[in-house]
Amino acid sequence: MKKVKSENTKSMVVVNKKNVFKYAHIALIVLGSIFVLLSNFHTSIWFDESYSVGISNHSISEIWSIGSNDVHPVLYYIILHIIGLFTGNSILSFRLVSTACVIIVAILGYTHIRKDFGEKVGIIFSFLVLFMPVVLAYSGEIRMYTMAMLFVTIMAIYAYRIYKSGVSNKNWIIFTIFSLASCYTHYYALAAAFVINIALFLYFLINNIKQKNYEVKYKKYSGNLKRSIISAIVQIILYLPWLGTLISLTVGSSKTGFWIGKPDFMQIFEFQFTGNLDSVYLVRNFSYVFSAIILLYIIFLLIKYWKNAKPAKIALVLYAAIILLVGILSIIVTPILYARYFLVITDILLLAFAYLMALDESKIRVFIICTLIVIASCMTNIKLIQINYDKSNNEPLEFVQNNIQNEDIFLIDNRGSGFVVSQHFKNNELYFWDVENWNVDEAYKAFGNTIHNLDSLQDYTGRIWVISDNPEFLKKVVETFGEDKVEVKDEEYFDTQYKTYKYDISLIIKKGIL
Repeated sequence: MKKVKSENTKSMVVVNKKNVFKYAHIALIVLGSIFVLLSNFHTSIWFDESYSVGISNHSISEIWSIGSNDVHPVLYYIILHIIGLFTGNSILSFRLVSTACVIIVAILGYTHIRKDFGEKVGIIFSFLVLFMPVVLAYSGEIRMYTMAMLFVTIMAIYAYRIYKSGVSNKNWIIFTIFSLASCYTHYYALAAAFVINIALFLYFLINNIKQKNYEVKYKKYSGNLKRSIISAIVQIILYLPWLGTLISLTVGSSKTGFWIGKPDFMQIFEFQFTGNLDSVYLVRNFSYVFSAIILLYIIFLLIKYWKNAKPAKIALVLYAAIILLVGILSIIVTPILYARYFLVITDILLLAFAYLMALDESKIRVFIICTLIVIASCMTNIKLIQINYDKSNNEPLEFVQNNIQNEDIFLIDNRGSGFVVSQHFKNNELYFWDVENWNVDEAYKAFGNTIHNLDSLQDYTGRIWVISDNPEFLKKVVETFGEDKVEVKDEEYFDTQYKTYKYDISLIIKKGIL
């Protein structure tokens, strides 16, 4: 408590430092949330996002069926479908779901992390969630990454509460729910759930065995051991409907990592802190320096405060164990080691970082690191705003919108451009010509019809929008139909800023058999 003397009344005003800290924490969350939202009020999408939009427009049973052939579990798509029922399947609403998940994780810094680890850890955690470039860069992706991060955060929080406290049915129920939700949202979240469940089980098993030699028995160990087994059984039973799908995707003909190449470890390292991947939001040299400084700072704090950093060490061990598990699976089962997926478990790393930073006795050092993070996040957000709101992004859609008719159909190839445009015109039938033989017929029912040649359209007469990122696709279509059967009415080429997508859009008239 601090006493302040008023000049006018000369009375003593008591200021509660804890209240000031709470208000500062709330203010940080509000300002940080606005900061995160700045770049996300747009409706541009890229290929992966178009899949989220496409599959969510189907019924829940269809989502389950189609999603069983995709490379991710289906809970995220089901949640989008439910939200879409109230928002008219608005692309903006889907985007803001991802942003809301980031903000909720930051709020957990106030509602949970602060209570479990102290005021400083809580506010630093919220700060890192809202201002680390990697989270900011993906805060608006219409994908399951931030939702999985939210579920993993809640699961980890309640796992720690179970570990620290006595027997609590409430903690176990919440843990079980969000552990299962994690498993149904992303496979990295499944790996996190597996590692954390195993860690809890082994901790209580080992201590339960040890206490045989104790004069005083602790119900904490025996009670929680029973509950860990019950929780695991419940999770396995409720995951059984998806287990067959998981096995077929990882060891069957459509392996999960079929498109993932050899891991780029520098890319993975850089992504952990900046979110740079195919899209570069921070200048590469600055990104590498920033990432190296943050990593070295974490290592420095871990060494300096080793004896007092138990929660951080637990978080880092779990984080490393998840990465190790993913690495082993990538070697012996199917390639799944991919930089972008690490966002799902970033919260565990940020919690360890927040705890260590709270231990740092040097205010100057903390100020410098926080300033560096803010600078990096501002640079990232400026880049995001420039890209996301660039007028070029709307030009392809405006071109189609101004000319499309109800009976028109879309014909697209394997390039992402066609998928993107089609999701803005749901009432027009889509034909995906799988020229490159991706073998994705079932999974791509999320979009429409998959064809392997143009035989099914030979008898079609009418207007067709041919969309790719390469004019050669139009030539291939015209040659296949026959030049005497096709009239090219209009063709435009667009070069956009969002994900640097290019669009070659043509409107052709398919004539009947002469």
